[in-house]
Formats: sequence, structure tokens, C-alpha cells
Amino acid sequence: MPIFLFPDDPFWNEEADAVEFAVQVGEYQGRVFVTRRTLQGIVGHMPKPDEAVQQVCMNRPLFERATEQRIMSRALDPDANIHLTGRDLHRAAG
Repeated sequence: MPIFLFPDDPFWNEEADAVEFAVQVGEYQGRVFVTRRTLQGIVGHMPKPDEAVQQVCMNRPLFERATEQRIMSRALDPDANIHLTGRDLHRAAG
């Protein structure tokens, strides 16, 4: 059984202006957010919501690795969720 579970597909969260997906580690359940601004560094322009979701889906292993690294380093945000940054993605890609 994997340590980290990503139980649902990414979707657009209008209020957060970000792509959102779930992560579960044992009893911990949190949300991961990837803002359009973060995705701008990947696609080279400010993506529309549907393009942002598509980018996360197409590059899901990268976003999952970045999430796992944040959890392993216990770098959760104050709300116990994870807001991935360009730096997180760069580390995960390296």
C-alpha cells in the first residue's frame, strides 16, 4: 500500500484561483493548491482555469512528488494544507 494517496482528480477552485486536489497520508487528509501564478512558470503565460487543470493532470507525477517532498519535510502551511510553489516544483523535477 502506498504511503501517499491522491484520491481525487484535480479541479479548479475559483475562490483560491488555483488547481486543487486531495492528499492522504494515514489519518491525515489535506488539500494541495497550485495557483495560476505558479503554473505560469511552467507554461510561460497565465493559464486559463481549464488549461491550469490540464497542466496539473498532464504533469501529475511532478505535482505528486512535490507534495510528497513537502509532507516528508513536514512543510505544511499553517492551515495544514499545501500550497505548491515554483521552488517546490523545481526541487521535485531535479
